[in-house]
Amino acid sequence: MSHASARSQITPMNDHAEQLTKLRQNLQSVIFGKDEALELLLVALFAGGNILLDDVPGVGKTTMAKALARSLDLSFRRVQFTPDLLPTDILGGSLFSPKTGEFSFRAGPIFANILLADEINRASPRTQSALLEAMAEGHATIEGEEHALPQPFLVLATQNPVEFHGTYPLPEAQLDRFLLRLEIGYPNEEPETNLLYAQQDQHPLHALTSVMDESTVRAIQQEVRRVRVDREVGGYIITLVRASRVDPRVSLGASPRAALALFRAAQSSACLQGRDFATPDDVKRLAAPVLAHRLALTRQARNATAEKVEVVRSLLETERAPV
Repeated sequence: MSHASARSQITPMNDHAEQLTKLRQNLQSVIFGKDEALELLLVALFAGGNILLDDVPGVGKTTMAKALARSLDLSFRRVQFTPDLLPTDILGGSLFSPKTGEFSFRAGPIFANILLADEINRASPRTQSALLEAMAEGHATIEGEEHALPQPFLVLATQNPVEFHGTYPLPEAQLDRFLLRLEIGYPNEEPETNLLYAQQDQHPLHALTSVMDESTVRAIQQEVRRVRVDREVGGYIITLVRASRVDPRVSLGASPRAALALFRAAQSSACLQGRDFATPDDVKRLAAPVLAHRLALTRQARNATAEKVEVVRSLLETERAPV
């Protein structure tokens, strides 16, 4: 089916375009000069995925998460991951009440709409696994009982890319649970100067008001899934994923979950741009953020983020996109 005929069937963003504009304005009033990172944040949110924030301290990771939560009127929790953090500190558990003589469930911080998992690679693999399993399953199994996570649900997990002492790097199987990886990075000179004066009297976070509620977020997430992806575009996604598995620099290529993540991210990106169909350009734009962190490189290749991104970019150059 042509893009024109697909466009006549559904119009995903017409009902929410004004709210999305206000949402972007809210975020841009707090995070200066980082529109691309903010757009990836929204792509993940409306695709129903989670984000790995791989960046140095002090560039606005916590601020970005708080700004999103306030703009959407969603619950927000922040957890500082440390080596002594236990799975129950994340998930919660039963507490005994001396008054009643009974145990009652105490929900952990994962039972929030937006969870900032700060420096996730400082926690033990056991604690990391507990969080990531709950992310993957959509519920937490605590003492044999399932507890559904709130919806919408978004985890922003941060890592410091320049400090490795006392850390437990996430293995590829767990990295695969994150829809995409993004960096905020240092701002350019003018936005950084504006940042100084924006906080002269008070932090701009305090002035934010909600522009969208959780029911609207869920509605847009459903619209995303109705965005059409022609089979040629889907085939292009599969071509890229399969090419990553045979690249001589890669020891572990992108999984079928990675293909689905790129498919869903392309839908979300198209929807945010007001289109009811995804294009090869959507796939190209999102390939590196979605695929690079999932790859494991050979010993001969530098197993660094920049090298992984370069692998994905070279795949985009060598694999022909549909017209």
